[in-house]
Amino acid sequence: MAEVIMPKMGDAMTEGRIVRWKKRPGEPVARGDPLAEIETDKVNVDIEAEEAGVLLQILVEEGQSAPVGAPIAIIGAAGEEIPTAAARPSPPAAAPAPAPAPAAPSPAPPVPAGARAERVKASPLARKLAEEHGIDLTQVRGTGPGGRITREDVEAAIAAAARPAAPAPAADYEVLPLTRIRQTIARRMTESTQQAPHFYITMEVVMDEALRLRQHLNQALGATPPVSVNDLVLKAVALALRAHPALNSALVEGAIRRYRRVNLAVAVALPEGLIAPVVHDCDRLSLTEIAARTTELGERARSGRLRPEDYEGGTFTVSNLGMFGDVDSFAAIINPPHAGILAVGRALPRPVVRDGQIVPATTMKVTLSADHRVTDGAEAARFLAEVKRLLENPLLLVLDRR
Repeated sequence: MAEVIMPKMGDAMTEGRIVRWKKRPGEPVARGDPLAEIETDKVNVDIEAEEAGVLLQILVEEGQSAPVGAPIAIIGAAGEEIPTAAARPSPPAAAPAPAPAPAAPSPAPPVPAGARAERVKASPLARKLAEEHGIDLTQVRGTGPGGRITREDVEAAIAAAARPAAPAPAADYEVLPLTRIRQTIARRMTESTQQAPHFYITMEVVMDEALRLRQHLNQALGATPPVSVNDLVLKAVALALRAHPALNSALVEGAIRRYRRVNLAVAVALPEGLIAPVVHDCDRLSLTEIAARTTELGERARSGRLRPEDYEGGTFTVSNLGMFGDVDSFAAIINPPHAGILAVGRALPRPVVRDGQIVPATTMKVTLSADHRVTDGAEAARFLAEVKRLLENPLLLVLDRR
């Protein structure tokens, strides 16, 4: 008999939430079978069975969370007796109940209904009827002479009290709880905008040569998957970071950490939120290797099968919304603790001035968001100019490989 424990997927993970069990009690389990989908603060991933047998018991139900290392299920032989709860490790402790609210001050002693009723003008029959039905005459509007409460007034009050209260109107919105991924995005982006002083630089890149190179590469190599525009951008950014390492840095514990490796985090939009799997050593990969890596990471991200090492170790982020409709340009929020993030818009045919003549060209706007604590405008501008130079001279992306 073996316990399935909540795995630790990333240094920052302290607990995980069971999104869905993929096996039910009594079902056979083979080693490597997906057991459950776990939601961490970064991504949803499947955990696999490390033991073969039968899923005897689920200890943490769907929708509940458990700390790292806590038992969440038991696998054993068919018919094997399950140990009692006391014999198993304690389940995750429930959150302490909130302290009771301070007692409200005691209300003033009620005034006898009869005493209040004596102060209002009412007919004897109305008083008698009100007393029989528990009607407070001070709450009844009299329609008799001088505001005197009549029998008809009390009867109307009795009828009104007997009617069921009108149902509350339905709210014109729905309340959706934050997923753990969305909670993490909210916390990290808030920290980024509050702690990292952003500044932004935008440049327009002529993409005709890059698009031609991409077409030739995909036709000549029959590349599968094909090289995308984003792969060209990643290669250009990686080489530019190698030449301008100040942007390949982070402010950590009061010091600037300048990374020796260029690991690009690539923003991927999922229904649950945004995640950024990492292309490690991107500056040392060929365009076809980058295309294979980004395709693999994107597919694993969308299927919830990213591994912890897939989204750790990033040193700079690229976010491309060019493929989403008419996004010409945008400014992204830095993914902390990175020193910068590059936001990429769509490539679009536009008229440009070349040698004094207006000619058609396909251009793309890129916007760098940089942390002013780590770098300055001139340095950031030189980095972005290098990205532009590489994309406008794309043979440099093919020839460079170290």
